[in-house]
Amino acid sequence: MIDLTPIFEALITIAASLIAAFLVPWLREKCGCERLERIKVWVRAAAAAAEQLYKGSGRGGEKLEYVLDFLESRGFGLDRDSLEKLVEAELYALGIKQPD
Repeated sequence: MIDLTPIFEALITIAASLIAAFLVPWLREKCGCERLERIKVWVRAAAAAAEQLYKGSGRGGEKLEYVLDFLESRGFGLDRDSLEKLVEAELYALGIKQPD
């Protein structure tokens, strides 16, 4: 009788290596994209709220501070500078902020 155990062990090792090499990074990337989309949704909501709370021109700093504080309170663990850039990009995309 032929013992096929080493062949099956080799196939399982190859399959595990392929999963580790390709599937895991793909899942991490997918989750990262979904997280970024979730942050963008919250940025839009917070920006709309800030527009309603702080009416009038010249209050951009207060609005930005409100949005940043809101995002931090929601637990989005990016550094403040990255959050600020993301907020500015979303506001520009929404047409709320004009380019400098």
